[in-house]
Amino acid sequence: MTLDQTRSVPSGPRRSIELDSAEALRLLGSVSLGRIVFTRHALPTIRPVNHVLDRGDIVIRTHEGAALTSHTRQAGAPGVVVAYEADSIDPVTHLGWSVVVTGYAHLVTDPRDLARYQAMLRPWVQHTMDHAVRIRPDLVSGIRLTVAAQHPGT
Repeated sequence: MTLDQTRSVPSGPRRSIELDSAEALRLLGSVSLGRIVFTRHALPTIRPVNHVLDRGDIVIRTHEGAALTSHTRQAGAPGVVVAYEADSIDPVTHLGWSVVVTGYAHLVTDPRDLARYQAMLRPWVQHTMDHAVRIRPDLVSGIRLTVAAQHPGT
């Protein structure tokens, strides 16, 4: 694998600005792809998934054989602890944002909710996705990467 050396990456420092939880969730809702992190066989597992933000909850669709489906089905209250990350970082300028949500995931069991999520969220993969998982955020954090202000004489 070779690196493409034809593009120049802007030089100079970046500044990381903390986002409040409302802005972080707004940004997360503006994209459709994220990564869910959960424990499988006592080890962290990460899966890219598409999502929808519904009334402050993150919803993803899963299938019967998915580890997350099984894991959430077996969990009692309060659910399975997961992390969810989404971002939008420009590959050339390295500017953008990243949001991480930690919370409890539950398998959606109400048939009306499940039907509503199936209508709202189309899977990206060609697989029968008969289940949905809802993540209720407990901790929401995020950063925005911006160009650092240049001071005169530096």
